[in-house]
Amino acid sequence: MPCAYDVTETAWIPLPDGRRLAARLWLPQAVEPVPAILEYLPYRRRDGTAPRDETTHTVFASEGYACIRVDIAGSGDSEGSFDDEYSEQELSDGEAILAWIAAQDWCDGNIGMIGISWGGFNGLQLAYRRPEALKAVVSVASTADRYADDIHYMGGCLLSDNANWGAQMFAYQSRPADPLNRANWRADWIARMRDMPFMAADWLRHQTRDSQWQHGSVCEDWAAITAPVLAITGWADAYVNTPSALAANLTAPTKALVGPWEHRYAHIAKIAPADFHGEVLTWFDQYLRGQDSGAAALPDYRVYMQEHFNPSQQNKPRQGRWVAEARWPSPNMTDRVMHLGPQGLQAEPASGEQRISNPATLGQESGYFCAGMRFDNELPGDQSSDDALSACFDTAPLAAPLEILGRPRLRVEFSVDRPVAQLVARLCDVSPEGVSQRISFRPLNLTHRDSHSAPQMLVPGQRYSAEIELNECAHHLRTGHQLRLALSTSYWPIVWPAPQAAEITLHLEGCALTLPQRQVAAEIAPQNPGAPRAYPTLQSEVLRAASGTSERTTRADGTLMLDTFDDYGKARDPYHGMVVGSHVTMHYAIHPDDPASAVFASDWNFTFEREGWQVSIDTENKMTCDTENFHLWRRVTAREGAEGTEVLVKEWQETIPRGFL
Repeated sequence: MPCAYDVTETAWIPLPDGRRLAARLWLPQAVEPVPAILEYLPYRRRDGTAPRDETTHTVFASEGYACIRVDIAGSGDSEGSFDDEYSEQELSDGEAILAWIAAQDWCDGNIGMIGISWGGFNGLQLAYRRPEALKAVVSVASTADRYADDIHYMGGCLLSDNANWGAQMFAYQSRPADPLNRANWRADWIARMRDMPFMAADWLRHQTRDSQWQHGSVCEDWAAITAPVLAITGWADAYVNTPSALAANLTAPTKALVGPWEHRYAHIAKIAPADFHGEVLTWFDQYLRGQDSGAAALPDYRVYMQEHFNPSQQNKPRQGRWVAEARWPSPNMTDRVMHLGPQGLQAEPASGEQRISNPATLGQESGYFCAGMRFDNELPGDQSSDDALSACFDTAPLAAPLEILGRPRLRVEFSVDRPVAQLVARLCDVSPEGVSQRISFRPLNLTHRDSHSAPQMLVPGQRYSAEIELNECAHHLRTGHQLRLALSTSYWPIVWPAPQAAEITLHLEGCALTLPQRQVAAEIAPQNPGAPRAYPTLQSEVLRAASGTSERTTRADGTLMLDTFDDYGKARDPYHGMVVGSHVTMHYAIHPDDPASAVFASDWNFTFEREGWQVSIDTENKMTCDTENFHLWRRVTAREGAEGTEVLVKEWQETIPRGFL
């Protein structure tokens, strides 16, 4: 029987230093205190996440949970200033929020945290600090290692999304508080924009795994987390490595679930939506209510085992099946070693050399780094055109199926002609018709071959060894298909290129690929999530529909450009009447012969309206480089009123040495 609940649009949570954080509450009409679920984000509960919140917290509240959605300091209506992602301020404020919730007469003292991406990160990070009231976590699309597996760096290489995400956060944090909740909204808004940290530049100053990234990385001490954790992600998401790592390393009760989804909660995913609510409720019923819901008996690792499905950049259905491993790491996994040789991937070691050099434009079928953030046109397509520019090592057509689950490892011995160079490995499933589907990938900055904390320049011509642990994957290759290892020296636009084009020489006698091969005598019941249950949606008045485009063009000089436009639409909120619209353009450009010609630019627009009140914000961002430095620039232009009177125009620019990048 569904539980009735009341909604408080704005509640204020006091902090020890006098600041107040704004929250939205969904409180069951219960006689006795109930467990609570917290989601803690900088994305604005009044408009930013309101459509998604309507699909989640309403369902959990109807099941008898108190739900609390809190804006991080300096975002939404919350007081104070925003300083950085996952900062000490954010996490200590989070502890104060948990203590406040636990002290309310409607809470029984048992609190769970839920979140995707940012909220998945800080749920784990707060569990790491062991606040008394935090009893369980559902962490979706998150990371255990902020340097190795976030949106800034991968394998010691700079991701172009460091600049992209910085541009997005610049736009997000430039938005004003709601005048209905903050009488000082205008002065606060101007201060927010004027004092905004230059996050893309700040993150770029920390190019190695230093204290900036160690903070908030729960892998620093796996045993520190004692709250049970359900870790979820999707294969189309960027954050694929964390669930299996948590299941393998945490000492607290931990279960991992990976479906085919993109960067969205599974019930609202465009790719094969599933019953996310059921997974969350099963977990919290067990660990917040103390019921025997079956969560403790779930297999350690449940995954959607993908197969070849003729890849497209659009969100198309996947081929595959659900499988499960009762324990993780699993005894069903064995290492299968394939050696790199002149004939491709082979059983026995080979000798000889293989040179790798490619145009800086390689990577045009890589897709958007974190699919689910754009309107569409996000996913990796047929890799054949990128494969043609790469050094490829193929198996013969498989005489029997091959199933992979885990992180493949590539060991290489190499020499190179530049002091800074990248090696990018892609694993692909090639159909008999020649369609190449990406299974996994991973770059390595070869100056980081021994350490992400203390890289060393390469000596041209000197021989080195290195290992690349590719990203987590689950893939079934059918009989007659071929496994391909494709190697390149760049992967644009996902990876920001090295300063100069490099040629890498592989010494094949020291090169091998190790696959985590899955062989199961009898499958266990995967207990996969079913179809989504019914859930309410926010009944906004749509004033402009969402849409998106993506276009690739080539200039006369050969520069390749990718231009995208995502209009997130314009709508009026049914609860408080605010009209919000937004759109973003992104521009990537690079010349095939000049890695230092790389350009990224992104412009955001937000508009906010209510009767008698109008504001608009334009943020512009650009990143370029040369062989020695990165150059970052941004500008905010804020306007007010129907006439669009300028309130603030401010520019920033930074030049940051490339170091080992």
